[in-house]
Amino acid sequence: MDKEQKAIERIRLASEMSLGHYAQPLICTYSGGKDSDVMLELFKRSGIPFEVHNSHTTADAPQTVYHIRKIFRELELGGIKCDIDYHKQSDGSVRTMWNLIPKKLMPPWRRMRYCCSELKETGCANRMIATGVRWEESNKRKEREAFETNPPKIKDKIKVSDEKMLLTDNDDTRRLFEQCQLKAKTIVNPIIDWLDEDVWDFYWSECKYHNPLYEMGYMRVGCIGCPMAGKGRIKEFADFPKYKKAYISAFQRMLECRLQRGLTHKWKNGEEVFLWWMEDDTLSGQMSFIEFPEIMP
Repeated sequence: MDKEQKAIERIRLASEMSLGHYAQPLICTYSGGKDSDVMLELFKRSGIPFEVHNSHTTADAPQTVYHIRKIFRELELGGIKCDIDYHKQSDGSVRTMWNLIPKKLMPPWRRMRYCCSELKETGCANRMIATGVRWEESNKRKEREAFETNPPKIKDKIKVSDEKMLLTDNDDTRRLFEQCQLKAKTIVNPIIDWLDEDVWDFYWSECKYHNPLYEMGYMRVGCIGCPMAGKGRIKEFADFPKYKKAYISAFQRMLECRLQRGLTHKWKNGEEVFLWWMEDDTLSGQMSFIEFPEIMP
């Protein structure tokens, strides 16, 4: 069985589980990147009933936002339910990257990606969802199996050829899903064993629409400024300078909030925070995250 057919069979099995345990269609999570576009095409080919969900991070590039709207418009015309989560809070305001940073009193970083938990993982409670997570993307993810779950209604083990349910994964990446587990959310990763070349080949040959960022030289599509992008952030902020200004403004408000709470820091302004966050070595007396005991776990 080739990878495409294997992924489709996983989707069909997950659909049966979703309809059986949640009495609702399987959800295809969609970010506007190549992996989610591949996932969406596989969903279409599977023939199952499904819905599509996007979490609006407020830090995606305009090209990605327009791409998502284009895809969702066509899906809705075809009768497929699409939902964009704008993270409305109890007071009616919208949670954004720009008001989240001052609230958290620190910039997002590799080991403290609060932006993911608050802007990406908050929707689809009590549902079964599918993601485009792949082992090759991160060594930490190689501890996963094809299925991740915690809801009490799901049986402890389910055989799917050489795959099984994984209920005891305790690595750092899995902990990003603890909030999802508390919401009884079940996750399936149909293309978890696909290599980059598998995704790229399928994306360019089988997917109808493509995110314009890939034609601009980008190899990943995500939040502008994501710490996981490493030095790739330099190109991002060169291409999207308004996002740089937005981060600096948020960092400035973050410093003001820290002072209001009596928390010390060595930064003079938001610009210095930004340079530090970008790992710029031009500033003397650079700070370390261990200097912030109030936010360390």
